[in-house]
Amino acid sequence: MFTPSAHLYDTIYLGRGKNYAGEAESVHQHIQARLRSGGNSLLDVACGTGLHTSYLREHYQVEGLDLDARMLEAAQQKCPELPFHVGDMIDFELNKQFDVITCLFSSIGYTKTPEKMRQAIANFERHLKSGGLMVIEPWFGPEEWHVGNIHATFVDQPTLKIARMNLTGQEGSLSYFIFNYLVGTPDGIEYFTERHELGLFSVNEYLAAFEACGLEVFHEPQWLNARGLYIARKSGG
Repeated sequence: MFTPSAHLYDTIYLGRGKNYAGEAESVHQHIQARLRSGGNSLLDVACGTGLHTSYLREHYQVEGLDLDARMLEAAQQKCPELPFHVGDMIDFELNKQFDVITCLFSSIGYTKTPEKMRQAIANFERHLKSGGLMVIEPWFGPEEWHVGNIHATFVDQPTLKIARMNLTGQEGSLSYFIFNYLVGTPDGIEYFTERHELGLFSVNEYLAAFEACGLEVFHEPQWLNARGLYIARKSGG
């Protein structure tokens, strides 16, 4: 996924103005309003380079998990005191439970199919304490995805120039885009691409996945960037 561009990830998204601190604080407020498990352990699934993780650790005993080892290297550099795990959200096994499990920045879309999304939710639930919460920021739904949109991001620093462009596409219920990177440094200019595929899941599909696990669901459809937020609580606690 982001392996070729892992070393550019923070520069690009911070340059775009993504407010990781504000998002993490908003997630924290939602957690405090609904958490019933009595503890403060948190697993940040698909944590990437650890930008959300670095702020969540101010409130919780945090661990991170991601499929991409290169992204985790960056996360470990930011948060050397935290444990990080390489694993797939669909079937990771950590042999412990957490008070909170987060999956932010629409990473749940990388499960691609409704079946695998349901497997991931069920796996989160198995790793959740009674009264605990999972907090999931969804990807776009089928009605919100528009084919043919062009997007571009540019970074202009003294020794680093980046141009990243992509067009949106769709194959059935799968959204996709190919990032085209042009990266210049004093050592030369490099061009490479990355293809990303994310499932377009409906609100009903998400709700059914939570309800199949017996979770109580709270849906914030306009959370921050209008992709929404799901907060699901496990019974007990």
